[in-house]
Amino acid sequence: MRTERNLTRLDRLFARLDREPERPVHLDVPRMSRHRVVLFSATLAFYLAIVVAVLVTSWLVRFDWQVMFFRPYQQWPEIHGFLDYWVVLGQRGPTAVMVAAWLGWRSWRQHTLRPLLMFGTALLLLNVTVGAAKIGMGRLGPHYATVIGSNEMGQGGDIFPSGHTANAVVTWGILAYLASTPVTRRYLSALSAVVSLSVGLTTVYLGTHWLSDVFLGWAAGLLILLALPWFEPLVARVEPFVLGLRDRLRARPPVAAVPAPALVPQRTSPGAAPASGKAPGPGGEQPPVREPVAAGRPRTPAYLAPGPHTARHERTPVTPTGPRRPPHPERVRGASARPVTGA
Repeated sequence: MRTERNLTRLDRLFARLDREPERPVHLDVPRMSRHRVVLFSATLAFYLAIVVAVLVTSWLVRFDWQVMFFRPYQQWPEIHGFLDYWVVLGQRGPTAVMVAAWLGWRSWRQHTLRPLLMFGTALLLLNVTVGAAKIGMGRLGPHYATVIGSNEMGQGGDIFPSGHTANAVVTWGILAYLASTPVTRRYLSALSAVVSLSVGLTTVYLGTHWLSDVFLGWAAGLLILLALPWFEPLVARVEPFVLGLRDRLRARPPVAAVPAPALVPQRTSPGAAPASGKAPGPGGEQPPVREPVAAGRPRTPAYLAPGPHTARHERTPVTPTGPRRPPHPERVRGASARPVTGA
C-alpha cells in the first residue's frame, strides 16, 4: 500500500518559491472602497494642515526649533553610527533596487507584470508630487537656517516634505499593497509602518530635517499608497500591450549578417579550357593569366632594383659614339658589294 509523504514546512516553502504553472485566475487587487476614500480624505486634510501650520509660523515651527536646539545626535552619540546606516532604508536608489528585485520574482512566478507596473506607477507619483512640493515651498533645513524662529520657507531649499520619509512609506508599503493574502498584508503593513517611522525620526536625530518635514513626508507617502487603486484600470490596459510587444519581439527572426564573397582562384585540369575562353597552348599547357593591376599604380619591372625610377621619356637620350656594327676587314665603306674578278 502506497502512502504519500507529508510535506514539511520547508517543502511548502520551496513549493511557493517555484513558478506557478499558469497565471492565477483571481488576483487580490485592492479596490477604492469607501473606507479607503475616507482614509485618503483624512490624510489629505492632515497634509494641508501641516502646510498651513508651517506657512503661518505656528507652534509647530517653534517646536521644530526646540527639537533642533536639543540636538539629539549630541544627546545619544552612541547610536549615531548605526543610524547612519539605518537611514539608507529611506534612500531611493538602494531601496528601489531591492524591492524591484523582489517584485520581479513575483511577476515571473505569477506570469503577470502587475507588481512591477504598480511599483513603477508609485515611484512616478512619488517623484512628481513630492518633487513639486519640495521645489514649490523651498524650505531650508536645520543646518542651513538663517533666522531663529522663522519657517525658512521660500529660501530655495528642498527638504519640505521629507523625501526619505515619503520614499520609505511608498517603497516598503507597496509590498503590503501587493501582498497575496490578507494575513501577509497585515504583517507587511505593520513592518512598513515601523520602518518608515524609524527612518523619519532618524532624519530628525541626524539634524537633516525638521520634525514637520517628517510629518508631511508620512502624509505624502500615505496619500500615494491610498490612491493606487485608482490606477489599477490603467495598469490592466498597459499590461497586455507590453506582453504583446514582448511576444512580437520574440517572434521576429534574427537578421543574419551576409558575409562578403571571397575571391577563390579557380583551378582547371590540364585538358580543360580556361575560364577566359583561350585555348591551351601546345602540349596542353595553359597560358599564363595576368593579374589585374590597379589603375594609377605603376608596376615596377622585376629587373629593376627597388627604389624610385624615372620614366623613359624623362631620361636624357644617349647617342652612341661609334658604329653599331663591328668593322669588317673585307668591307670598304662606299664600295660595291660585288666581288672583283681578274681580267
